[in-house]
Amino acid sequence: MWTIIYTVIVSFVIALILGLCLGIFQRLFFVPVDEKVAKIRACLSGGNCGGCGFAGCDDFAKAVAEGRAEPNGCTAGGPSCAKAIGEVLGVAVEAQAKVSVLACKGTKDCAKDRGTYTGLKSCAAAKISVNGTKMCAFGCIGFGDCVASCTFDAIKMGEDGLPVIDYSKCTGCSKCVKACPNHLLNLVTVDTKGPVALCSNRSTDKPSIMKKCKNGCIKCGKCERSCTAGALKLVNGLPVIDYTKCTNCGECVKGCPTHVLAFVELPK
Repeated sequence: MWTIIYTVIVSFVIALILGLCLGIFQRLFFVPVDEKVAKIRACLSGGNCGGCGFAGCDDFAKAVAEGRAEPNGCTAGGPSCAKAIGEVLGVAVEAQAKVSVLACKGTKDCAKDRGTYTGLKSCAAAKISVNGTKMCAFGCIGFGDCVASCTFDAIKMGEDGLPVIDYSKCTGCSKCVKACPNHLLNLVTVDTKGPVALCSNRSTDKPSIMKKCKNGCIKCGKCERSCTAGALKLVNGLPVIDYTKCTNCGECVKGCPTHVLAFVELPK
């Protein structure tokens, strides 16, 4: 009986001593929190995706408060986040919501494989080791590095072998953009009006393009010739649209024989 009582008393005393020590240590090593940083942090999405270029939301909030980062740098938070941060800083902040768009139509049915690949199932590994698995070295390798990088579960690999982006979930954080070794994912503002080029093949060998991928850009130049607004130019063999000039007429889309140019349904 006394053993139990002594045990309870000793446990209570130890707990009391530890509690006092913790309280003392908390006061000794207390680091004051900048109220501005805390308010900015509360405005962020909390995804810690790194799309802002910093280690996480805490690091970004501190950088904004110290003037080392732009208030509209949180791509995952979008315009509403930028506006909230601006209210904390007392300045007007503008930001455009962005999403990722895949610049490749090389499905497994139209883009031929070079052979059987037995290496690590990673786009980056396949790119480094054998320059990709398909005959078109510019196309999607298809192992889903972009899927693995997405913090918001916005990308899935489709049955056709290409990544499919769920625009209701995509925040434009750019992690998938950085993960793709062939640079096939590009950030586009959701209010973009005009077509998007869905091919990244920069080869100048026109006959081989169709042999390697039926959906590739064959550099015929019909899109550029059909654009009466002068908004489209072929740069390094690929259509580049100047959206400040584009009238959204769709003539370039109609004239493209391989349907490389297309209107992409983006969230509004």
